[in-house]
Amino acid sequence: MSFFKRLKDKLMGNPEPEKQDQLEGEVTEDKPKDVEEMETIEAVIESPDVVVPVEHPSVEEQTLSNEVTPVKEPLKEEIEVIDETEETEAVNEEEKKPSAWSITAKFKEGLAKTRDTFTSKVNDLVARYRKVDEDFFEELEDVLLQADVGFETVMELMEKLRYEVQRKNIKDTEGIQTLISEKLVEIYEQGEQDTISLNIQPQGELTVILFVGVNGVGKTTTIGKLAHRLQSEGKTVMLAAGDTFRAGAIDQLQVWGDRVGCEVVKQSEGSDPAAVMYDAIQAAKKRNVDVLICDTAGRLQNKVNLMNELEKVHRVIAREVPDAPHEVLLALDATTGQNALVQAQTFKEATNVSGIVLTKLDGTAKGGIVLAIRNKLHIPVKFVGLGEKMDDLQPFDAERYVYGLFAEGLEKELEKMTEE
Repeated sequence: MSFFKRLKDKLMGNPEPEKQDQLEGEVTEDKPKDVEEMETIEAVIESPDVVVPVEHPSVEEQTLSNEVTPVKEPLKEEIEVIDETEETEAVNEEEKKPSAWSITAKFKEGLAKTRDTFTSKVNDLVARYRKVDEDFFEELEDVLLQADVGFETVMELMEKLRYEVQRKNIKDTEGIQTLISEKLVEIYEQGEQDTISLNIQPQGELTVILFVGVNGVGKTTTIGKLAHRLQSEGKTVMLAAGDTFRAGAIDQLQVWGDRVGCEVVKQSEGSDPAAVMYDAIQAAKKRNVDVLICDTAGRLQNKVNLMNELEKVHRVIAREVPDAPHEVLLALDATTGQNALVQAQTFKEATNVSGIVLTKLDGTAKGGIVLAIRNKLHIPVKFVGLGEKMDDLQPFDAERYVYGLFAEGLEKELEKMTEE
C-alpha cells in the first residue's frame, strides 16, 4: 500500500477492508435474534392479556387486574428511560475514544514548531528553484541538517531523491515535498521491522517496563502518562519508585500515582534501587497486577557507578521475573537535539534498550531527531510527547509524523486524490 493510501486511511479513520465487509454484512433482511427477543418483550409489556385474561375474568382476577393495571404504563416508561440512558452512555463512551483524525491532529499540532521552520525553508527553496538541480539538492541538505535529521540520514535521503528524480525524469520542483515525504517514511521503516507496540505479556502474567534516562527529560511525567494510557486500556498498573537519589523524585512519582490511581511501591530516599524493585515485583505478584512500571535514577553517562547500578537493577528484575524487563524504554528530550543521540548510544551499551520515548517534541523546531535516532541506532521510537495533557503521549506513527512535517502540502495532495 502506498504512503498516501495509508495516510489517507489513517486521516479518515477508514476501517480495514475485512472490517468494512463485516459492517456492510450487518445490514440484512433477517432480524437478529436479540432484536426479535426485544420486540417480543415489548409486545408482552404492551399487551393487557398478560395481566388479565380477556374472557370471563373472576372477581379475584378482576381485582388483581385493577391493582396491576395502573403501574403497567409507568413500568413501560421506566424501561424506555433505562434504554435511552444506556444508549446515551454508550454514545458518550464512544465519544471519549480518540478519533483517527484527533490523533493525527495531535501530530500536526505537536510538530508545529518544526513545521514552521523546516517546511517554510523547504517552501522558500522550492520557490527559488524552479528546476531540480545539484544546487537545489545542496541547499536541501542544509535545511534537513538544521532540522536535526542527522548527517547519515540526510546523505541516504539525498541519494534516494537523486535516484527517483533521475528515474522519473523530474525536471521542476513541483511535488518535491511529496517525494521527500515518501522517502522519509521509507527510511524510517526500512530494515528490521521493529514493533511499535509494547511487549505486554498474556493475561495473568506480569509485564515489567523499566524506564531509564537522564534527569530533566520528563521521565517521571511520561511514566504517569503511560500508566494512565494502560489503565484506560483496562490494565492494572503499579509504579516502582526506583529513583532514590534525586531529591523529591519519590514524592513526584507518588503525585502521579495518586493522579492516575496507581499504587506506588517506595522506600526512603537514598535506599538501594534494586531493593525497591524487588519489593515492587513481590507486591505486583501478590496483587495480580498486569503492568509494573519502574522508575530509575537519572543516570548521567559520565558516571560509571550509576551505570553499574542500572545493570544491578536489571539483574534483580530478570532474576525475579523470567525474560523481564519486557521493555526498557529510554526517555529522551527532543529539545536537546544531537545530544539525545549520545545519550541513546550510552544507555544502549549499558542496558538492552528496546524503545525510545521522545519527550517534548512539541517544544522543539528540530523534530527531525526522530529519524536520526531510528536510522543511526536502529531503536524504534515507540512513543512521542506532543503536549502537556494526559493523553498527549502518543504511539509513534511514521505516516502521521511525516504528515505533521508537511501538513499543508500533503493535504493538497490528498484533496487531489479524493477528487480523482
